[in-house]
Amino acid sequence: MINKYISATILAVASSGIINSQNIRPVPKLVVNITIDQLRTDYIEAFIPYYNEGGIKKLMKNGAVYTNAQYMFSPVDRASSIASVSTGASPSSNGITGFKWLNKNTLIPTNCVDDNNYEGIFTKEGSSPKNIKTTTINDELKIATDGEAIVYSIALERDAAVIGGGHAADGALWFNKDNKCWCSSKYYFKKAPNWLETYNLLYANNFTDDNVNANITNIALECINSCGMGLDEIPDMLSVTYSLKVPIKKINKQQIQNTYVQLDKELEKLISKIENKIGINNVLFVITSTGYCDEKESNYEKYRIPGGTFYINRTANLLNMYLGAIYGQDKYVESCFYNQIFLNIRQIELKRINLNDILSRSQSFLIQNSGIKNVFTSKNLLLYGNNDDSKLRNWYNPNNCGDLIIEVSPGWKLLNEDTQQQYLSRENAMPFPVIFYGAGIKAKEVITPITIDRIAPTIAKAIRIRAPNACSASPLY
Repeated sequence: MINKYISATILAVASSGIINSQNIRPVPKLVVNITIDQLRTDYIEAFIPYYNEGGIKKLMKNGAVYTNAQYMFSPVDRASSIASVSTGASPSSNGITGFKWLNKNTLIPTNCVDDNNYEGIFTKEGSSPKNIKTTTINDELKIATDGEAIVYSIALERDAAVIGGGHAADGALWFNKDNKCWCSSKYYFKKAPNWLETYNLLYANNFTDDNVNANITNIALECINSCGMGLDEIPDMLSVTYSLKVPIKKINKQQIQNTYVQLDKELEKLISKIENKIGINNVLFVITSTGYCDEKESNYEKYRIPGGTFYINRTANLLNMYLGAIYGQDKYVESCFYNQIFLNIRQIELKRINLNDILSRSQSFLIQNSGIKNVFTSKNLLLYGNNDDSKLRNWYNPNNCGDLIIEVSPGWKLLNEDTQQQYLSRENAMPFPVIFYGAGIKAKEVITPITIDRIAPTIAKAIRIRAPNACSASPLY
């Protein structure tokens, strides 16, 4: 057993006087890795008077709190952020550039966890973590324990559950709103576990849009109890994704406050139940955010603030006409997806046009359009860069991204009239924390900025295993 080896090694080193045994933190029997979708530090602080003592207040008071965390890439969404937390790497390495990307072969948007080779359980969607190109912290735990560690992931959404679980998880569970049940994929199970079927029969119909996090807490606790997590000396891992997402039409201060207060209650319930069952020194809680937040579209024109709408589909058509005037009429632009333009590489090669030349000409043409701050080519992002585009380079993955990436000016809205994809460009950072609580960790507050890729190696150090194979960041303590 790996833990017997670890214990013997620690005892031998301590007895030799190399280290003080009092400084050795216990290896937790259970790690609860919590990612909270759209968690913001300013909202945490704004609603502190309304929290109970056993939830957010307890974490902030008794945990190691890193108040100024950030992702090392941009853009960030739920899928790419959870992948980064679990792999300790950016999308350029782990492959998860977002919730969806454009399939270059079919030109059809593809969900990051779609996999028709594995049927869904209680859902029609086939899913697997095949698109994660590196190991995750969960994978490394399974490898280190020769498969004996129990690893589960639970989330409202399919992408969060599958990515949070990694390749080697025993199970990933998410909620199917159409069938009103918790579901999974045959990638993990041949059939649904008995405890999951029983839970669905008894409780799934209680699910509503107003008690999402309560249902996540309940099934997380049921998973721990039914699977015997945290009961032996081999560390187990539970990844949980809570949601603070508020529908755009309902966003107001009172609704946001209610959502944070409800989350606080669920954190208190989850923490207290696990502590009572396993013991605070035997469990490590890790809490962070997905690092972005949906907001209502601002009416900049009303306040005479510069802005406008950049139509990427129209611009892509104009680019094709421009390239046709240079190289002869043809289809040089295949498609566009959010802020990315995909060139027809096959046709460009058939015409023996130098790819670097056409990229350079396209970049020069696009940069002249109103609302564009910068244009990056695949060559730019793969071969060189500077501090100004380091976050974009960390995000860019040639398998999933376009040949031309457009950076829209702050305050401008990007709109694709054909697909109705749109977003408002913002460059202001959203503050969020990383919190470690339990397993002998001393309370402290650290205001020095940190990057999110340091979570995985910190967990790895706590449970005495290797960090994920694309993670080069150092532990936080």
